[in-house]
Amino acid sequence: MVVDDHPMWRDAVERDLAAAGFDVVAVAATGAEAVARFPAARPQVVVLDLQIPPPSGVEVTGQVLAHDPSARVLILSASGEQDDVLAAVKAGATGYLVKSASREELVDAVRRVARGEAVFTAGLAGLVLGEYRRLSEPAPGPERPQLTERETEVLRMVATGLSARQIADRLVLSHRTVQNHVQNTLRKLQLHNRVELTRWAIEQGLDGEPDDPRA
Repeated sequence: MVVDDHPMWRDAVERDLAAAGFDVVAVAATGAEAVARFPAARPQVVVLDLQIPPPSGVEVTGQVLAHDPSARVLILSASGEQDDVLAAVKAGATGYLVKSASREELVDAVRRVARGEAVFTAGLAGLVLGEYRRLSEPAPGPERPQLTERETEVLRMVATGLSARQIADRLVLSHRTVQNHVQNTLRKLQLHNRVELTRWAIEQGLDGEPDDPRA
């Protein structure tokens, strides 16, 4: 199925594909025509321009694939802009050629897309691969709150179950100073009590037995 709002271009693509042995089961000039004709035509491959009367080529891609997930969409567009390419691929397009492609490149692309291969004009494959690598990277989690060295030291001891008094003895600090460190840490971590603080410390791997600083 060939979808393009320029009659001469649409006719040329249809003629080239027919000459190469493909059965062109339908043509359309607008997104609405493409969506309406797709169910009856049941094309294996849709050769689709992006800039067509609404719905757009990206929207048509999503709609036809929702109707028949086994279909393949090959975008044939004058645009090689990054946003257009990525929008088409995210909508489900299997391939993307710019209209400067030769007849041989178009025919080869249709054959390969029909087999389920991803086909892109030179230079666009790297763009798409880079975007998918970026999307596959885990999203950065919230930054770990910045605790002072002393607060981290106290937190490690809290995680091992030591009381404030025991921590004060180990660190040669006053009981009140240890309590102040604990309260500051609770505030920074937005926690409410020692139970939550201990759980957080264990999750962060801070529950190892600390060395006695006096040893």
